[in-house]
Amino acid sequence: MAPRTAAAAPAVEESQSMPGLQFNEPLSWRAGKPIPVADLLRRLQALSREMQEMEQDENERDSFTAVAKELASPNLLTHKDKGVRAFTASCLVDILRLCAPDAPFTGQQLRNARKENILLIRLQDIFNLIISNILPALSDPSHAYNNQHLYVLNSLAQVKSIILLADIPSAETLIDNVFKYCFDVLSGPSKTSDGEELQKSVEMHMTEMLVCLVDETQALPPDAVDIIVAQFLRTDPKALRVSGGKSKKNGVIDEKQSTLELRQLPPAYSMAKYICNACPEKMARYFSQYFNEVIVDASKSSSQKIPSKNKKRHSDGLVDSDDENAGGPNEEGLLELRKVHGLLRELWRACPGVLQNVIPQLEAELSAENVQLRLLATETFGDIISGIGAAGPPVPPNMDPAAYPANALADPTEHTASLNLATKPSSPQPFPKAHPQAYSNYLGRRQDKSPLIRAAWTTGIGRILTTCAGGAGLSQQEEDRLIAELARMLGDADDKVRIAAVKVVASFSFRDLISKLGRSGGVDDAGSVLATLAERVKDRKHLVRQEAMPVLARLWGVAVGEISAGNEQVHALLGGAPSKILNTHYTNDHEVMVLLDRVFFEQLLPLSYPPVKAKSSKSVNGSSQGAAESQGGTIDPDKIRTERILLLARDLDERAKRVFYINQSRQPMLSPYISTFLERCEEYNGGVMDQNESQIKEHLTKLIKTFAARLPNPQQASADLWKFAKMHDRRSYQLIRFCMKPDSDYRTVVKAIRELTKRIVEISPSTTASNSLVDTLTSLVYQISLIVYNKSHVPAIVEYSRTDEKSLAATAHEVLRQISSQTPEVLKAHVQEICKTLQDEAPTAKKANDAGAIDNLKACASFASKYPKEIPQDPKFRQAMTSFALYGSPAEAAKYAVSVIWAASDKKEMLVRDLVQKCLKDFRYGGEGFLSRLATLSQLMLLAPNEIDQDSNDAILEIAIKQILMQVREPTRMPVDAYEWSSTIDTEALAKSWALKTLVNRIRSYDDVDGLPTVAAPVYQLLTTLIEQNGELDKAKNTPPSHKSRLRLLAARLYLKLCKQKPHESLLTPSVFNALAVVAQDSIREVRAGFLQRLKKYLHHQKLPQRFYATPFLFAFEPNDQIRSDVTTWIKSRAAAFSNVKSQQLGPSTKVSTVMESIIARLISLLAHHPDYANEPEDLVDLSRYIIFYLQNVATEDNLSLIYHIAQRVKACRDAISSTPAPDASSTEADDRLYHLSDLAQITIRKYEDLHNWTIQTLPGKVRLPSSIFSEIKSHSEAQRIAEHNYLFEDVEAGVENVLKATLRASRPGHGKKRKSEGDAERREVKKSKGLPIRKVAGPGGSKERRAAHKRTATTSKTPKAKKVTETKEQDSGERRRSGRAKLVEKSYAERDSEEDDEEMDMVNVAPAGDEGDSDLDADAQAERSDTGNDHKVETTNGDGQDAADEDEDALEEPAPKTTPKSMSRSKRKSTISPEVTKSNVQPKVTARATRSKAPIRGEAKATTSDEELSDPPDSD
Repeated sequence: MAPRTAAAAPAVEESQSMPGLQFNEPLSWRAGKPIPVADLLRRLQALSREMQEMEQDENERDSFTAVAKELASPNLLTHKDKGVRAFTASCLVDILRLCAPDAPFTGQQLRNARKENILLIRLQDIFNLIISNILPALSDPSHAYNNQHLYVLNSLAQVKSIILLADIPSAETLIDNVFKYCFDVLSGPSKTSDGEELQKSVEMHMTEMLVCLVDETQALPPDAVDIIVAQFLRTDPKALRVSGGKSKKNGVIDEKQSTLELRQLPPAYSMAKYICNACPEKMARYFSQYFNEVIVDASKSSSQKIPSKNKKRHSDGLVDSDDENAGGPNEEGLLELRKVHGLLRELWRACPGVLQNVIPQLEAELSAENVQLRLLATETFGDIISGIGAAGPPVPPNMDPAAYPANALADPTEHTASLNLATKPSSPQPFPKAHPQAYSNYLGRRQDKSPLIRAAWTTGIGRILTTCAGGAGLSQQEEDRLIAELARMLGDADDKVRIAAVKVVASFSFRDLISKLGRSGGVDDAGSVLATLAERVKDRKHLVRQEAMPVLARLWGVAVGEISAGNEQVHALLGGAPSKILNTHYTNDHEVMVLLDRVFFEQLLPLSYPPVKAKSSKSVNGSSQGAAESQGGTIDPDKIRTERILLLARDLDERAKRVFYINQSRQPMLSPYISTFLERCEEYNGGVMDQNESQIKEHLTKLIKTFAARLPNPQQASADLWKFAKMHDRRSYQLIRFCMKPDSDYRTVVKAIRELTKRIVEISPSTTASNSLVDTLTSLVYQISLIVYNKSHVPAIVEYSRTDEKSLAATAHEVLRQISSQTPEVLKAHVQEICKTLQDEAPTAKKANDAGAIDNLKACASFASKYPKEIPQDPKFRQAMTSFALYGSPAEAAKYAVSVIWAASDKKEMLVRDLVQKCLKDFRYGGEGFLSRLATLSQLMLLAPNEIDQDSNDAILEIAIKQILMQVREPTRMPVDAYEWSSTIDTEALAKSWALKTLVNRIRSYDDVDGLPTVAAPVYQLLTTLIEQNGELDKAKNTPPSHKSRLRLLAARLYLKLCKQKPHESLLTPSVFNALAVVAQDSIREVRAGFLQRLKKYLHHQKLPQRFYATPFLFAFEPNDQIRSDVTTWIKSRAAAFSNVKSQQLGPSTKVSTVMESIIARLISLLAHHPDYANEPEDLVDLSRYIIFYLQNVATEDNLSLIYHIAQRVKACRDAISSTPAPDASSTEADDRLYHLSDLAQITIRKYEDLHNWTIQTLPGKVRLPSSIFSEIKSHSEAQRIAEHNYLFEDVEAGVENVLKATLRASRPGHGKKRKSEGDAERREVKKSKGLPIRKVAGPGGSKERRAAHKRTATTSKTPKAKKVTETKEQDSGERRRSGRAKLVEKSYAERDSEEDDEEMDMVNVAPAGDEGDSDLDADAQAERSDTGNDHKVETTNGDGQDAADEDEDALEEPAPKTTPKSMSRSKRKSTISPEVTKSNVQPKVTARATRSKAPIRGEAKATTSDEELSDPPDSD
């Protein structure tokens, strides 16, 4: 029907034949004579029934005039009875329906202006009754007159009588009330106290009525618009809680609202959404006006208050204004803006059409000067494009690394739609297509100068990717573009942006991670999202590392199920993640190491994994329950956990694998100290002690200091450990012991850790204090607990080694070998099973053993060396070991079998003789098992030399020398000087290797020290020949090139092994040592790396004398970046370790350890005898690179004076290595080389001092140089001449300075590069420094031209004095030299062993200047040995004949604790060793300050992640 208006035309005369209203009872009364309510109700009911049955346009309209007047009377409209009002309203809406489109009045009356006003007034009263009484009453379905209320609402909606409100003057209040009461009804409780529910028709009719009103009204009142807008905040949980208290039913919160996550959207929200979508154009105009005041005005006000000179677009990213927050809204305004922007998010989800005029306004905010406005706009655009509303983003996916079974890509339940309709991302239309310009401007915010904006933008694109633009979808091109931007943000210059990007990656579900982010590449593909995330685990900022490392570990933990199932895609993407994480160990940062432990045991290998009980179908969560039930209740959590451990270890790279195994080796190293600490805590008794109080406190202090040094905050850690000691909780002590006991199974260890944490929290009174104590103890407990090498895992490891299930046999063997080496106690319960396996796999002449048997044999040998009685003694097992000794493959299997026989057998002599006879019988090259026999003989020569008779010994030597070493069975056709490496080693090379080991093992086990030189001389000569002749022994020089490189490397490594024993080390002459050192510059990378690896290991374990520390500095010209980085890292780690030892030794003693500083003298001597030495200016400048390399890794401001002093002292000596010493009046060529290099070292040190703005101090004492390589100058005049003569050419100094500056610039992080991201520098190819490549070894005689050139006359000017040297009194140089030589005259320079020389160099004794007793410093290493033990330990062997340090060929050092040099005023800084000199004859008081090296990597404020500045793991010292 047509809508009815107050200005409708007069009604047409109706036909007299149409029926009319039959009701004729009065409904009005006079004042004072009211109609009784019962009668009135009866009459109104009768009238209502009659009119409801009437149809429109079928009745006489004039018949309604009288009734209409009575119904519109104030007596009925304002009647106090609810029923009267309800029926009156019902009758009135029927009157309006039946008389439409004309009012129930005659045309004559309408023409009267006064009557028209009366009509409008009555309409106003009628709608006031309906709006104020009927509409609110609809909220109560149990109301007695609810049917009448519903009838009124239905009539208003169907007949559209509500539009009459538009004709009433000043109807804004009525319209506001219509919207108010309608939304109040729908937002209130949906049920009454009786449980009766609000009918759905109420929402439908109200919606229809309000749409009609909006559509017909020319302008809605602002309050009505506010009411509509407010409904969209009902999905916001905060707004929901606030509005819930305003319920009309005594504050009862709507049940539908409280359970919003599981049910439909609120009815009021749905009604507002329908209204906006039904009238988009009008509502768009209203919303534009609504947001204009809040958004545009705020932007204008902020920009107007900023000076014009700063009004530059932030997208330029070039100007960083300090006033970018000036002129913005205040705090209250920001709160309102956030609320409004939240509305915009929800409006886009519900009705995007109404925002067509608002989006440009919001876009203008992206370029606002005020950063808060830009931030709000950026966040809002990101959420709008993602379809995220006011309720916020959906709940992040469940990425639990401890879940079992793990997430699977094919699992349909892995990615289910969110049940929360308020947070489910939804975008009705793709924003980039609807508003392309705004979308483009939004993408431009990635270059905003503010990190807050870039961080918010990063979060936004992450949400766009995870939600597929709110479900609207993205093209693959656009998706790839956003993924590339995410990778760029992961490398942003600001840490806040990087953290935001890391959190974005964490928000992806497993499926999206693989399908979306995986498209850019995996963790090993440079530039991909995952690779850049992996770089963040070594970020300079700890906050970034703290976010990135757990995320990367969690991704691998979630993906482990697919990796285990053999999914190549997932393995390629995330298989390398654990390596990236474990490699952070090399940063030498204690914060990183503590974080690494937490991530390892909480993400990579969670303690709670798998969350099921052993051999039970019960489980912790539903998914695991289902998994257990599907497997019939036979799930084995230990096997599941073991599989995860093996998967992790299998995919580690070499560096990460070293870290993995060395971290497990901390347990046996630290456990004794923790046990001692617990004993001292028990004796401490909470501070109450009856005796030995000072000793207990002193010992406890030392232990706490040692443990605290391993943690990021030593001061806080020390306080925490003292607090733990004072708590005196014996249960906690026992729990820690449970964690360390080899007998504890996995569940016991985990339960002990959890209970310990719980007890600490309960006992500690303060939450902050308890958290700190828990963190400290957790870090230590992780290091000493048997978690990975647990006895619960051994059966599963053995099973995997047998079955090769999931290709894990090789890894299982490797782990088993490590367990036997580090914690053999764990194998006690399972060694019988391992031995049974070996017995079953024993080889014969016709059957080879299993490839994994060698690992089991090595594990068994390691165990037998410590627990020989646990090894089976039955004949079958001995026969099996004999079979391995004769036929084992590879030959190392025979070696370990012999070790087992020797360690466990009670009939050693008989078995040895029997084995020797079997090995020698019919031996021939290429015969049956000849390699195994060679290995067996080699091991027997080491373990049982006394059980081998002389005839057998001679036969063994004949086989090794004549049949193997001196024969070339496959002569080479290549040039004589051909020298190469082969990745595979052939049989002949293997045979020669075992033959050479046999000869070396024979002298290693020789126990007659007096006769050792005679017996060892031929072997030493053989090894020297192999080193000097590049592995060639054949006179015809037909040895294959690949054999020569292998033999040279083996000879060098065997020399190192021999030098671990003091008697053998004394036989290594200085000239042979120099030849051995040059192996570090072999032309083949594998030779250099193999030699370096063994050298580092022996030095770290203090198996070699200190002179070998000079060799690593020959890697100054190393072309391979990885090797050079490893050398640099290791040297810095050792320097820091010795520095830490010195700091611990400070006390009353005046002697301090100077191991690394004293090496400069040996390095100069080594360079003087280097085959490439020449004294041409350019060659000397090149040689300065060795000195610079030494200074970069060793020198600090504290020890530079001592280094300079030692370099000076070299010039006061002669070379003692040369076999033909010169007369006293002249110097030899070797002497001149020393003097050239001494001057070169001095000038390099001075330049290094100047560039670092340091000061070289005067040292009052003198350092004794090693007598094995230096001798005295007996002629005073010759000494004077040498001291005053400058042996350098004029242009050498400038060349050294240029090289030094270039080297320091190149080593500076980020030098010469525009920083784009944290990871860019690591991904770029490192530019090799210009200089010598691998220095080619010249012949023994050297170059004739160079020897001749060296004799030319250099400048005769005096040697420049050291700059900035402070002296209290100038002394005569001649007197000082005589004083310094006084002790030298008395000292014999007969050849001594190098250990005595090293002891003299290692300890510095302070002597006062001018004292009559001034002499060279005495040799005394006792101070150092008291803390660290003898530097040159006598080697000990385990059961398999190997050194204990040789068990792990890839053993690595742990980073030394960081030391921070004291802050000292330059004007007050004293010399490195500064005695307080007195003029009296009283013994002067001597003080010493430790020379401490600076931290091997960055300080807290200056960090780096480049490998060149990373340090090795901490020293076990």
